[in-house]
Amino acid sequence: MKTYPYYKLNAFTIGKSEGNPAAFLDLGTDSLSGDAMLNIAKEHSGFVSEVVYVTRDDAGGILLTYYSSECEVAFCGHGTIATMYEVIRRDDGLRKTPVIEIGTNRKGRLNIYNHINEEDCIYISAPDPLMIWCPLPKQSIAAALGIKEGAISDSLPLDIIDAGLRTLIVPIKNLADEISMYPDEEGLKQYCLSNDVDIVLVYSLETAAPGYFAHTRVFAPKFGYLEDPATGSGNSAFGCYLLKNGQWNGDSIKIEQGGDNRIFNEVRLRTKDGKVLFGGKAALRIEGKYCLGE
Repeated sequence: MKTYPYYKLNAFTIGKSEGNPAAFLDLGTDSLSGDAMLNIAKEHSGFVSEVVYVTRDDAGGILLTYYSSECEVAFCGHGTIATMYEVIRRDDGLRKTPVIEIGTNRKGRLNIYNHINEEDCIYISAPDPLMIWCPLPKQSIAAALGIKEGAISDSLPLDIIDAGLRTLIVPIKNLADEISMYPDEEGLKQYCLSNDVDIVLVYSLETAAPGYFAHTRVFAPKFGYLEDPATGSGNSAFGCYLLKNGQWNGDSIKIEQGGDNRIFNEVRLRTKDGKVLFGGKAALRIEGKYCLGE
């Protein structure tokens, strides 16, 4: 029986917020089959959103692979925050390294910007965004979200942007409508599958607390759960959307995320060399060994 270091962390926590749970297994230089990784992720259904698998080459280079309980995920922002925050925090050499390049199984090389000593957080360069015209009518989006068509703002466009995951971005007129919507999971899943959408991000420029730029929520039924409580890839797409529409100058901002059934989480955004970075910290909840049976 093989055993691997195992960690469960909550990403994008702030104060008493619960963040977004992810687990990771440190496989060292070992590798697992896709079926094995999916089976482990299925065991975690309802416990964490995604499981991250960390493998290392002979030179110590890091590769991340992501699985939900449903399938391999091309990129998982909160899983990357949770995993790399803990990996860097535990490694004296990495703690002193300002920029760490990692590999991802589907989205190529990414940079991790280490701000643990200064800000107690890390930032990650999102995959280069793919701007996709949104052909979906407002009426059908409102129906899929279970809201009135009039709740969707006319002041900014609907959009689809892929910054790791193909994200449908929907502006909502006010915070009250945005935090109180709870779509039908199966209905929204079928809408996403039918329209080649990975996740749906809704947002309001009205916030609950001062000091935040916007409030977002992300729905991800395609991956086996209705809502992602704190999201790296979705908010990266949102940052690209804001830049595209002249709503943000690229300076450091903070985003509230979550519905009215939770303490809101915090995702940080900034730009560097023309790229959107998302950032945050993570809270360790479980540390142990994962025993992989023969």
